[in-house]
Amino acid sequence: MFGVMDNANEASSSLSFASSLLSNGSSNHNISSSTNNEHVANIDILSLSKLSGCLEKLLTDADYDYCDAEILVEGIPVGIHRCILASRSQFFHDLFKKGNDGSVKEGKPRYLMSALVPYGTVGYEAFLVFLHYLYTGKLKPSPPEVTTCVDEACIHDACRPAINYALELLYASATFQMKELVLLFQRRLLNFVEKALVEDVIPILMASFHCQLSQLRSQCIQRVARSDLDSISLEKELPHEVVTEIKSLQVQSQPESAPEAMEVEPSNDKSIRKIHKALDSDDVELLKLLLNESSVTLDDANALHYACAYSDSKIVQEVLSLGSADVSLRNPRGYTVLHVAARRKDLSILVALLKKGSCVSDTTPDGQNALSICQRLTRRKDYHEKTVQGKESNKDRLCVDVLEREIRRNSMSVNMSFSSLLTTDDLHMRLGIFENRVAVARMLFPAEARVAIENAEADSTSLYARSSALKGPSGILKEVDLNETPSVRTRKLQLRLHALQKTVENGKRFFPHCSEVLDKFLDDEMPDVFFLEKGTEEEQIIKKARFQELKDDVQKAFHKDMAENNHTGFSSSVSSASSSSRRDGLSHKVRKK
Repeated sequence: MFGVMDNANEASSSLSFASSLLSNGSSNHNISSSTNNEHVANIDILSLSKLSGCLEKLLTDADYDYCDAEILVEGIPVGIHRCILASRSQFFHDLFKKGNDGSVKEGKPRYLMSALVPYGTVGYEAFLVFLHYLYTGKLKPSPPEVTTCVDEACIHDACRPAINYALELLYASATFQMKELVLLFQRRLLNFVEKALVEDVIPILMASFHCQLSQLRSQCIQRVARSDLDSISLEKELPHEVVTEIKSLQVQSQPESAPEAMEVEPSNDKSIRKIHKALDSDDVELLKLLLNESSVTLDDANALHYACAYSDSKIVQEVLSLGSADVSLRNPRGYTVLHVAARRKDLSILVALLKKGSCVSDTTPDGQNALSICQRLTRRKDYHEKTVQGKESNKDRLCVDVLEREIRRNSMSVNMSFSSLLTTDDLHMRLGIFENRVAVARMLFPAEARVAIENAEADSTSLYARSSALKGPSGILKEVDLNETPSVRTRKLQLRLHALQKTVENGKRFFPHCSEVLDKFLDDEMPDVFFLEKGTEEEQIIKKARFQELKDDVQKAFHKDMAENNHTGFSSSVSSASSSSRRDGLSHKVRKK
């Protein structure tokens, strides 16, 4: 009752205020009717602005956190108010009306963004911007950390992060039925179509297909049809009906004599497609059989390019191990295998190609090398993401770092010889040293260590997970087969040592700052410095002081790499972030053998 009366009084007061304005306007013969209309319009604008600001508090002010549901975006819960979303979007109205048969967190229904959006993805930053529009009617500026790449030479008018961000907002707007935003982001994507690389137009074309945007789809198809993308890539990445439309447009644009020529299938085309299907099936044995039965070679089929684009990293390494593929070969578009791998951003593949002699300084016809390709695909957010000791490093940052270091590697030499004349005792001693180093590297830098191991062609399980029956008191591998001759046993130890040496060599080559940290770690003269709670009080004080010195040494090692990066013009803030997080996360339970 009181609430109703209060509302009525407020309404009466508002109307009286408006009436007084209008009456004052009527009594004043110097104010025209158009001026009165302007006053009313100004009041409306002021009211809407105030309403927008009040609703914004629900998103930005913790004191107004009255959300009654959550949407999980990229693993991050985002609080929402169902009444607001339902009133703004028919999609959410229908969703909330039928209830939530999914998870409930702290009494609140929880929805998964990946389940709500059938095609494409919607990232955390993009969803916050979309949500802000639903609440306030205002579109926030694009966050630079997710819309700009890490290539300092890029003007960010059509690099992949900018495109991906617009695509995320388009998918959100189309899925959640905000038509005005769909039109807005369609126009934004139309501006990218002619500026972007044709590879980056493909995801725009896919979005126009899924969201049924005919104008955007038409522009993308025309752009792709004019490009030099081959049929195999088109068929691999686009729906059949879209490929058919592109090919039809290409035929129409050719001279009259050209279509007949296009209908003539190359004699080796079937063999090439069989080779690609074998790669799709991860069947290297079938690949070998096809190569033996046909005159078509790996290079004829651009098989290594295809594998680097679409196959698992282990398959790429198996194809490389065949030894018959040219890692410097350019495909019809002028791309080397490393250029294709840089777009894939698979660290294991990049390292494997670099080991086989791929040249990181080779450029594409438009002047990009593997590093700039990778940089223009990498968001600043991902590149500057802090690395926590013992956790997976961001793959985008690692790929950029490896390619940067490879450019500088010519001045770096690694001299690690392998001798078959070592005695058994020497082998056990060196095995202990290398096993210790690799084990510590795997603990402190898991992503980097795994790549170094894989590309040393060493089995990670055999390096770290031997049963206790095969280990002696010191933890070093001991063979228990009494029928095995000493020479066979020695040879096994030599092969194992060689694998470990190659692992460490890869670490020094591709992850030098990590190796420097390990050097500081393993060269410490106090073997139990990381057991700070052990020993007398005086010994604990000494060890704590030494532990702090080691942390400072780690910091200096990273700063040294940062200085090298700055000297060569490369960005170095990621090294600072990595050093800080890893330094602070050093475990007190680590102990050298």
